[in-house]
Formats: sequence, structure tokens, C-alpha cells
Amino acid sequence: MMRRRILSTVLGSMLMAGVAQAETVTLGITQIVEHPALDASRQGALDELAERGYVEGDNLEVDFQNAQGDTSIAAQIARKFAGDRPDLVLAISTPSAQAAASALQDDTPIVFTAVTDPLIAKLVSDMDAPGGNITGVVDAPPLEAQLQLIRDMFPEAKRLGVIYNPGEANSVSQAEKLNTMAPELDFELVEVTASRTSEVMGAARSLAGRADAIYVPVDNTVVSALESVLKVGYDADIPVFTGDNSSVERGALASLGFSYYDMGRQTGEMIASILGGEKAGDLPVGTVEKLELILNRGAAEQIGYEIPAEFEEQAVEIFE
Repeated sequence: MMRRRILSTVLGSMLMAGVAQAETVTLGITQIVEHPALDASRQGALDELAERGYVEGDNLEVDFQNAQGDTSIAAQIARKFAGDRPDLVLAISTPSAQAAASALQDDTPIVFTAVTDPLIAKLVSDMDAPGGNITGVVDAPPLEAQLQLIRDMFPEAKRLGVIYNPGEANSVSQAEKLNTMAPELDFELVEVTASRTSEVMGAARSLAGRADAIYVPVDNTVVSALESVLKVGYDADIPVFTGDNSSVERGALASLGFSYYDMGRQTGEMIASILGGEKAGDLPVGTVEKLELILNRGAAEQIGYEIPAEFEEQAVEIFE
């Protein structure tokens, strides 16, 4: 018994020092769809784990499953993990987290990331003390600041088009908040919906002639088909803003948000804590607070807009 206690203490000390464990840890990753923001959060988590001694292909076995944007597949993946019983499940996006929480109602810890509102999604009932086997990091966008950016860059804009998936709880939550905030900044909100990526082009086209600017919220369906929205924006000279910074590199005009990679690093830190002995339900849900302005000059040229110098001076990155 004494030998076992001493060994446990030594291993604990090694883990805290970031030394790789001899025993392989299994990590199941469920992601609703692959797009740059979600991919960046996944890579950030894996990079953080590697720095803390959990190296994929060495002492970390990763089972990555992509639901291809289909919630029924997300449910199948969750049931698979319930049978496989990995050491921990990383759920990337609200639908994936909801499926995991439903299927893994045991002692398998779940860490979610890229979830906008875990309270509305009914993943946790208390952000400070989640309880149970789940916690994570939220990607709630700074909606008011983003709307203010659109107003500042386009003072004459009146009608703001918004495209979102009505089947995603986080997207509905954002739409509801936008409806409250928009009038305060003298915007008339023009809402259109797309339940799947194949519907995004049609939804975007319906905004031509009806919107002075388009805002794409943090919505996995729409972000996955962002190029369809951008084409409509370019053809109709409508600026496209997004709640997701990584979408600016793809061609959106601007975003005021945070780095999904950094959010992933924060998530990886949380995962390491749980693998080291912490209980998921005891860890408060994390938030990302650092905001960055990202601009795209090429997108501005496409619609005949010259970005004022004051915004370029504030930007941390400008794409050409």
C-alpha cells in the first residue's frame, strides 16, 4: 500500500511538471463540421496538450470524428464514444456538445469548446459550478461591439442582413440578442435562415437589394458555406462582416472577435487539468475576452470601399 501511494505521488509530480506519462490517454473528439474556426480550436487544444506532455502518437491516442454538419451523425458519434469509453471527450460546437452530454451520462468527462451559450443549450445550469461530468469554454461573440463596428464603418447603413441556422441553439440565441441590440444602433434587422449549407446561397441572394450590410454570426452552417455569402456580397457591393475572425482571411470585410486557436489553447489547458485529476464539473466554464480587429483590403476593393485609416491603425491583421 505504501509503495502504491509513493508511486502515485511521483506520477502526479511528473504530470504537474509536464513530463509525458507512460500510460496512453485516449481522447475522443467530436466536431459538427470542419471549417477554419472549429479546426483552429481543435488544433489549439492539441498543441496545448502537447506542451503539457500529452503528445498525439506518443502517449495520446486521438479519435477524431466529424459529423459533416449532420446532427444525427453527431448523435451516432456520441453513442460510439459512450461504448468506447475514452478517458475524455472534447466536443467542438453546440450540437456536438449536446449529443455528447446526452449519450455520456456517466463518469466520462466532457469538455466543450466553440459553444456560444451553454445555458440555453442546457449543457450546464451554472457557469461557475457546472457540476456533473461537463465543462468547457464558450465562444460567445461580442455582438454589441461587432454591431458598433458595422455602424462606425458604414454610418449610412440602415438595413442589416443576418443569415443563420434556426436549428442551432447558439444561432437562435444570437439572433434574439441582435433583434434587441439592432434598433439601439439604428439598424433594421433583415433575417434569413438556412438549415443546411445547400440553402445558404439562396438565403444570401434573398438579401440582395434588401440589406445595406450582411452580418454572419458564429453559425457553423453558414460559416461552412461562407463563400456563397461572399459571392452575393461582392456581386451586389454589400459588405460582409462576421463574428468569426478566421472568416476575414476567406474574404469577409472585417471582424472584431477573438482567436479560435487561442480559445483551443485555453480548452486544452482545461483538458489537461481534468486528466491530471480535477473533476470536470468543478471547473468553471471559461470565456475568451481578448478582442482583435481583422480587416481585408481585397474584400473592400471588391465592393468599392476604402477602409478608413483609423480602422487600419486599430487592426492586428490586414489581409490583402
